Amino acid sequence: MRLTAPPSARTGRRDTEGMAVASFALGLLGLLVLNLVLGPIAIVLALIALRRNTPRRSRALLGLGLGIADVVLFAVLASLHGATSWTIWGG
Repeated sequence: MRLTAPPSARTGRRDTEGMAVASFALGLLGLLVLNLVLGPIAIVLALIALRRNTPRRSRALLGLGLGIADVVLFAVLASLHGATSWTIWGG
């Protein structure tokens, strides 16, 4: 007995479009704040969207690149400041 409606192809496609856009947005936001948190989330969303053949492939690739840039930025800032975090005021 099936309790839910069968998934449609259209619903799955819209989900991957949303993942690609969310990956891009979170990767872009991660360059400014919470790069250690938002970067990996952007990477995972982009990889899932790409694996599911999203029609917004370029947006997912941008999200993947920005997510990787977030993690690299965190590593550079952590090594320069000798800490695991940084603030706007430089304290």
